[in-house]
Amino acid sequence: MPGEKQPAVRYYVGVDVGSGSVRAALVAASGTVVAHAEQPIQVWEPRPDHYEQSSADIWAACCSVTKEVVRGVDASQIRGLGFDATCSLVVVDKHFQPLAVNSEGQKHRNVIMWMDHRAASQVERINATQHRVLSYVGGAMSVEMQPPKLLWIKENLPESWEKVGYFFDLPDFLSWKATGVTARSLCTVVCKWTYTSDRGWDDSFWKMIGLEDLVKDKYEKIGNHVLSPGEAVGKGLTPEAAEDLGLPEGIAVAASLIDAHAGGLGVIGADVKGHNLPCENQPITSRVALICGTSSCHMGVSETPIFVPGVWGPYFSAMVPGLWLNEGGQSATGKLIDHVVRGHVAFPELEAKAAASAHSIYTYLNSHLDLIKKSLPVGFLTVDLHVWPDFHGNRSPLTDLTLKGMVVGLTLSRGLDELALIYLATIQAIALGTRHILEVMQAAGHDITTLFLCGGLSKNPLFVQMHADITGKPVVLSKEVESVLVGAAILGACASGDFASIQEAMAKMGKIGRVVQPNHEHKRFYDKKYEVFLKLVEHQREYRSIMNS
Repeated sequence: MPGEKQPAVRYYVGVDVGSGSVRAALVAASGTVVAHAEQPIQVWEPRPDHYEQSSADIWAACCSVTKEVVRGVDASQIRGLGFDATCSLVVVDKHFQPLAVNSEGQKHRNVIMWMDHRAASQVERINATQHRVLSYVGGAMSVEMQPPKLLWIKENLPESWEKVGYFFDLPDFLSWKATGVTARSLCTVVCKWTYTSDRGWDDSFWKMIGLEDLVKDKYEKIGNHVLSPGEAVGKGLTPEAAEDLGLPEGIAVAASLIDAHAGGLGVIGADVKGHNLPCENQPITSRVALICGTSSCHMGVSETPIFVPGVWGPYFSAMVPGLWLNEGGQSATGKLIDHVVRGHVAFPELEAKAAASAHSIYTYLNSHLDLIKKSLPVGFLTVDLHVWPDFHGNRSPLTDLTLKGMVVGLTLSRGLDELALIYLATIQAIALGTRHILEVMQAAGHDITTLFLCGGLSKNPLFVQMHADITGKPVVLSKEVESVLVGAAILGACASGDFASIQEAMAKMGKIGRVVQPNHEHKRFYDKKYEVFLKLVEHQREYRSIMNS
């Protein structure tokens, strides 16, 4: 009615810690991102396959970006706070002070990043046990999970191992910093630490791999109090954390999520009515959320557990409460594209021309491909150029971290045309890898009709179109580009009690922006590309067999 006072808008803060930066968003109950801020964080690479960070540096960045997005907002309207982060390992002593995860003894570098592959021999030994918990990670544990990293610390840094008070997954470290409560999220411990929602920790596994120390203290170091994602942690924000973050003391803080899972939460439950999609009027189990940034994750849910060879899971309630999660992945996607483009001899020319046209290097490359395609569809330019994208090993579905990247079809040309073509072939290889993962998931029992994309690479129209064309499935892009932050805010909204469930918050706060349909006229070409793609890894294994015989 005219003159009636409108109810105050309710806001939630989502904080996302990625590989190279921390971002925060102020999100309204409608799912609209009202304010957004970003700050870089430091990464150390002291030797090949070793990637480290500082938990103090990460928390300082969290505080900085949060203060920025809530500046000028009525504190009484901010209802909840949710965190997501990469599944990196944070190591602290009994007084929560940082411990070195390196031989140099640099204590401030107390985080082993998710993409760190130092524990290759440890994971090989763990997988050799064939313990029953491995059936929940696709049959083989990844070097990017936490048990091999814990074993590496015990075997290589005995001094740090003796002093350890707590090992945190980074998302859980953040909720502890905010609340003072050491509870862990079901998402992190199930997906990266072998916890199961029905049996908890399996003593026999930790004893078998040589980490019986963790069993002795009833798992206090890795978590013996587990909460569902979105559940309120403790009594909310502590006075100290409230001051650090610029938020009201006592507001609800949610049990956290891994960053990819937050992205899944932000997109997979959106209302699709009126978009003529095959998943309309179908259960959420017909959808896969593809979160694509530095790496990519493929999140599919099911009502009953589905065991997919080479794909992590099934994990119960790890993303959407009450549903089982399978998680495929590619260890290097955005990082691979950057590596290929920036390492090319024509990169300085690209950089100069992109700057002169006031475009990003990738917008410029996409435009350049349009110029050189002539009458052909852009994708057909790579008829003689093929890439196998596992420059950082294969996470899914081959679970082989020793695989290497391959490029077939190089010439002596060194110009911008050639850079554009290798860029295109790399994007296609990533999309072909997604097709490989989806086919394995479908063969195991998933029924997937639609892809929901989010993350940095979803802003690249070429990347999106190639995924639609190569998989043959429509791609849904969310209205809010920052779906991961919306997912984190959904956690805060649930912890506040403003929504009855995560599913309700997902439906109300997740919004569809655009739908990209596959071009079915190109199917034959991409079927042939896929055939070549699978031959590449066969040849790699063949020549390895010859060289090792």
